[in-house]
Amino acid sequence: MDRLMGLDVGDRTIGVAVSDLLMITAQGVTTIKRTNIKNDINELRKIIDEYQVTKIVAGLPKMLDGTVGIQGEKVLAFIEKMKQHHIDLPVELEDERFTTTMSERMLIDADVKRKKRKEVIDKLAAVQILTGYMQRKKL
Repeated sequence: MDRLMGLDVGDRTIGVAVSDLLMITAQGVTTIKRTNIKNDINELRKIIDEYQVTKIVAGLPKMLDGTVGIQGEKVLAFIEKMKQHHIDLPVELEDERFTTTMSERMLIDADVKRKKRKEVIDKLAAVQILTGYMQRKKL
């Protein structure tokens, strides 16, 4: 069975989500606290192995005009580092312009306290990235 992994790559954290086996829904798995590239990659590798992931969907933050800005360049560089560290899965990019904002709005609307929001926002953004991709692809 194939599974997708969604990533919300930030400077301090990486939100991670995976699809269900039927690739209908996405569930948040964890938020990786970034320390260095080796540890970041090892954490991702553990999740890839545990869930038998066959493809990665990474959120690509774009500017409002659709161009790739500084944060988008950082995501592209991280994807290159994954490849250099032998994560040889196909990677697709999903526009994630508003996922973090939408995630925060959902958590505020659900009356989640600020401290708890910080703990789950990246994971929720990864869920939204992966969900958007699956809906767009109609997998």
